[in-house]
Amino acid sequence: MSEIKGQSPPLRVNPQPTPRIGKSERTRAAILNAGLEFVWSHPYREMTVNALMTSAGLSRSAFYQYFKDLHELMETLLNMLEDEIFATTGSWFTGVGDPTVLLNESLAGLVDVCYRLGPILRTTDDAAANDETLEKAWTLFVTDFDHATTVRIEADQAQDLIANFDARPVAIALNRLNIYTLIQAFGQQPRSDPETVHRALARVWISTLYGAEWLEKSASNLSRR
Repeated sequence: MSEIKGQSPPLRVNPQPTPRIGKSERTRAAILNAGLEFVWSHPYREMTVNALMTSAGLSRSAFYQYFKDLHELMETLLNMLEDEIFATTGSWFTGVGDPTVLLNESLAGLVDVCYRLGPILRTTDDAAANDETLEKAWTLFVTDFDHATTVRIEADQAQDLIANFDARPVAIALNRLNIYTLIQAFGQQPRSDPETVHRALARVWISTLYGAEWLEKSASNLSRR
């Protein structure tokens, strides 16, 4: 995946508008895409309805037909990011087979999604410190992944694939590692090399959960699919 310099990457949170998609859905998608474009280069505190709607080529009143306020817009983007991450990382959370192969595939998918949508992570994390609404949304976002990771670790522990330890604190530590590594790598332009980020995360996760011997076996597979 090559770095795009001097411009934002193509960002589409909904399918490209076509005659088959209604005007209402196209308008909502245009507003969401305007929000996503904005956070590539601006902090959340600078976001205004007027700025978004001007960039989308729509009237200010159109915004309030779809979103109560900017908080709701950012929550929607965060929820869409979460849905896409879970969709692309499901192989490890719910799959059957070599767990290190599944984990490697899931981390590759995570990196792909965050390479495209990383500013949502950065913006929500930054805004959560001073915005109660987004703080709640951010907390739900991270705890959803903590829960899913804990469940998978415990399932592998039950099969003696992972050593017996308290799964939840380890899940939290690994997920925080992911979040802040991905924010640093893909939260704004220029973005880091996704292959390098994926290899780093896969090395830490596989060695922490499955041990050095599994890491050695998986070394030749630590590449993005």
